[in-house]
Amino acid sequence: MIISFLKKWTLPIAMIIGALTYPIMVKLSFFTPFLIFTMLLLTFCKVSPRKLRFKPLHAWLLLFQILVSIILYVLIAPFNELIAQASLICIICPTATAASVITDKLGGDAASITTYTLVINIVVAIYIPLVFPFITDSGDLSFIQSFGIIMSRVFPLLVIPFILAWLLEMYSEKLHAIFLSYSGLAFYLWAISLAIVTAQTIYAMVNHPADGKTELLIALVSLTICSLQFFIGKLLGTRYNDRIAGGQALGQKNTILAIWITQSYLNPLVSIGPGTYVLWQNIINSYQLWKKRKKG
Repeated sequence: MIISFLKKWTLPIAMIIGALTYPIMVKLSFFTPFLIFTMLLLTFCKVSPRKLRFKPLHAWLLLFQILVSIILYVLIAPFNELIAQASLICIICPTATAASVITDKLGGDAASITTYTLVINIVVAIYIPLVFPFITDSGDLSFIQSFGIIMSRVFPLLVIPFILAWLLEMYSEKLHAIFLSYSGLAFYLWAISLAIVTAQTIYAMVNHPADGKTELLIALVSLTICSLQFFIGKLLGTRYNDRIAGGQALGQKNTILAIWITQSYLNPLVSIGPGTYVLWQNIINSYQLWKKRKKG
């Protein structure tokens, strides 16, 4: 009964704890990369590389995330750099590892979205080091130096979990089975991560205040981008008879990763973008699941 209640209300509980205890929780932010790495490893252990199938839909989704993130940044940056950066990260952020669960519950192709989750993680691991040196103040560092520093932190975090999961499946079935048996742990790690990144977002708002209007605009832009990505994803997915997976692949984001990236390399206030995105995407997901239950 209690476990069921906690699972149902994990999102608000984790965010409330993070917000109320932010002076303490923010000190645990150094732990976030480890949590992200472990969640990805446990998730990828459930997927056999032999079952991954890249589809034309995935190419269109990738093209959208790469091109639109850059175009929006270029268009918005002359007016407000913070909103431009928030727009970019809300679009390019990889698909959430939990997206396959929601997709399955909605009756979509979970295997399709799992493949895309892996692909977009690899793409983002290269995209972030390539693009961020141009949109951040790197001081006296050259592009190559900035690229190397960011690559050394982001690429291993996003790509090594898959490589490790693949090696375990191929060469150590017993160890792979152990990791697989603990795959449910990813849910609880996600809750802890959510509390930490919520604390980071609140800390940024308190200690790096803007004019109030900027924070509100970032939240509204986040809402617009979230709704747009679910819509475009479903639109593209419909063309390939993969509507649900398309919507979730583009709309449901690994916001914990996005907040960690913004806190690490961008102005901390930019984290308001992915910080509010987690609310918008969960509202949309809750509505979709309600509609699915209503239809029976």
